[in-house]
Amino acid sequence: MTHQLSISAIGHCFGTKKILEDISFECRTGDITGLFGRNGCGKSTLLNILFGTLKPASGSIRINDALQRNNIIRKLISYSHQEIFLPQNITVRNVIPLYFPAGEDQNKIFYSPGVHHMETTKVGHLSLGEQRYLQFLLIIHLNHPFVLLDEPFSMVQPAYREIIKEKIRELQTVKGFIITDHYYKDVLDIATKKLLMKSGKIIPVNDEYDLSAAGYLPARQYGNNM
Repeated sequence: MTHQLSISAIGHCFGTKKILEDISFECRTGDITGLFGRNGCGKSTLLNILFGTLKPASGSIRINDALQRNNIIRKLISYSHQEIFLPQNITVRNVIPLYFPAGEDQNKIFYSPGVHHMETTKVGHLSLGEQRYLQFLLIIHLNHPFVLLDEPFSMVQPAYREIIKEKIRELQTVKGFIITDHYYKDVLDIATKKLLMKSGKIIPVNDEYDLSAAGYLPARQYGNNM
């Protein structure tokens, strides 16, 4: 089944500071939407609005043409944000059943690359990159048609970054993704739709050249990942 997430004319302010202004775009099943932008441009604010933890000053969110409210949104959109929210004092083996009590979905996590080597370790004893990778695996396999990923590649070992991209591509046929990360090359590598947030608005882009022309990357200096 194809699902459609429609973001229409979202606006938001913090006090007198306008953060978002008339943000509108769509994400459908099969879309991997890369959301680029400098710190403070409103990317995380937008993701929190989409997830329902922040109410926008204006605009609407619809899924399959139905207007969404916060208690419904969280049944349809999963969100892995920058902070680690996994319990720190239990092992990886015991964290997985908290999200997937039994069955095939649980095995998808246990048999993902690298998990076997960490499953007897307490979450809090994993490296930050391993925690981010584990959190990513848990969130993307939830039964939600849309996934928000805030900095999924940050602090993650290069090998895990490649696995993250593979997992997103594998689930692309049944989910829609919105991803933001300052490791812009990794996002460009997998994104089917690319959007730059600047001055509270959305600018469609295609590649590094467009990101440079729009001021996100230094002119003619976009060869590095950061």
